[in-house]
Amino acid sequence: MFQSLFQAYEQISSTSDASLPNMMDLGELDTKWADEVLAKNQADRTKLEVELKTYSNNMIKESIRMAHRDLGDFYRATGDFGTSLKHYTKSREFCTTSQHVLDMCMSILELLIEQRNYAHLTTYVFKADAALDAATAANNASGPTAPVPTVTTGAKKKSVERDNVQAKLDLATALSHLGQGSYEKAAQAFLKVGAPKDLGDWIGKLISPADIAIYGTLCALATFQRSAVKSRILENSLFGVYIEQEPYVRELIESYMNSNFKNVLELLERYSTRHYADIHLSPHVGELTNSIRNWAVVLYFQPFATIKLDRMSAAFGWTIEEVEQQVVNLIQSGLIQGRVDSQNKILQAKKTDYRAELFARAIKAGTEMQATNRKLLLRMRLQQADLIIKPPKGSNHPGNVVDFFTGD
Repeated sequence: MFQSLFQAYEQISSTSDASLPNMMDLGELDTKWADEVLAKNQADRTKLEVELKTYSNNMIKESIRMAHRDLGDFYRATGDFGTSLKHYTKSREFCTTSQHVLDMCMSILELLIEQRNYAHLTTYVFKADAALDAATAANNASGPTAPVPTVTTGAKKKSVERDNVQAKLDLATALSHLGQGSYEKAAQAFLKVGAPKDLGDWIGKLISPADIAIYGTLCALATFQRSAVKSRILENSLFGVYIEQEPYVRELIESYMNSNFKNVLELLERYSTRHYADIHLSPHVGELTNSIRNWAVVLYFQPFATIKLDRMSAAFGWTIEEVEQQVVNLIQSGLIQGRVDSQNKILQAKKTDYRAELFARAIKAGTEMQATNRKLLLRMRLQQADLIIKPPKGSNHPGNVVDFFTGD
């Protein structure tokens, strides 16, 4: 990795007009340490492969499963994700209980999250969910065989373990939706994630509570109605624990709810570097920011029949030309029902003729009722004429008449 970085830096240095410092001045490869690590990795790999071969010859299923698991952990730690995934999936053939399958799925989920392989996350979430249900059912079916206090303690422990696994599955689902651009589903999934303690070792290893707060909030602001933001985020005490880990997130939500959209946009710009540096969020920052900006303009204009563009310019911190372009784009996309007076710089809401709309709905309802009555009359005439297609003998068909008149 260091050598690849060194080569990339040298290539940029040779093609860039700017004067960059020498790579050797920034850092030098500790060859002694690197050789020691490579030798240790080689020894560990040889040991694990010998163990797997021995267990395979002896046909000990549990030992073979554990050997594949250990090799998967080893290759994952050394960065060979493809080989790691191969050993994890191979261990499935030697799983003898639902708990073994669940452990295998959780290991693969961690690997897929590190790889940012969002498309396959959902598959293993479903498998893990099924294994979790099967493992829980097996534990319940085994029945209590110990004194009552011991049984109660064991039941609580199993309940906690189930909550921990479920929280991790919810998080994996949320990351899958985020990675594939389904922001509304991602927001709903992030809001379902359990308390930070339920995520166990995933906190700090795969994600931080602050990350969950940012992902969930940005996805919600980009897709939720304002009432949903209030009820599902501000009034959500569980998600509030995550928000407290990143103070500017609460300020962002409160500014949005108070229609202080200029501050909302300033916060998004101020922390854009942090967002773009995030491995899961960076590909979606631009689209999420645009969605939040669009919703902000729509919400600001809703109470008005007409409004001057210079007033909107002051509210959003944009120039009048930027406001006009933004509004025109929203009108063209159908998010704002209105028109722009470019000469006087005024945005006017489209006047709706509610009387005409009411008549149109009434005529449509009458037409649908007429068509329904016509079908019923034709059905009655068929029954009166005894034109009935009876089901064959032994058939479980519940009806006596086949309705041919599905059209108008």
